[in-house]
Amino acid sequence: MATLKTAIFASGCFWGTEYFFEKAEGVISTQVGYIGGHKENPTYKEVCAHTTGHAEAVKVEYDADQTDYEKLAKLFFETHDPTHVNRQGPDIGEQYRTEIFYLDEEQKEIAEKLISILEEDGLKVATKVTKASKFWDAEDYHENYYSNKGGTPYCHSYIKRF
Repeated sequence: MATLKTAIFASGCFWGTEYFFEKAEGVISTQVGYIGGHKENPTYKEVCAHTTGHAEAVKVEYDADQTDYEKLAKLFFETHDPTHVNRQGPDIGEQYRTEIFYLDEEQKEIAEKLISILEEDGLKVATKVTKASKFWDAEDYHENYYSNKGGTPYCHSYIKRF
């Protein structure tokens, strides 16, 4: 029986973030959505209009017997540019910020440790580490976008950092 755990990451467009996590070993499922804002049940249109304060994010359900939070957090840092503020690639806006939404103190400590390692390596990390609030599922047509439509992310790529 799997030991299921959850992680929530925001690293720009949720399509690209999800693309990498849904392929990671031990990941059971991914769900794109919105978190970190002030509006209940926001829509994509509202988030893109900068009226909600939410980030585009991905909720990752994983089997803790096959992977761990640190491996997933490293993947997060290696599949986007954590030095960019409110943007990834050509996507600009607060909804594209880099942010880890932690669910417990262990996740917070791991995120802060990885940021310290990257900063020691000379990166000026913009990633925020924030206690998770309510995660709102995005509209169905956003889910598994690249798997359903084909193609690869234009804002995300893999860069070995650890």
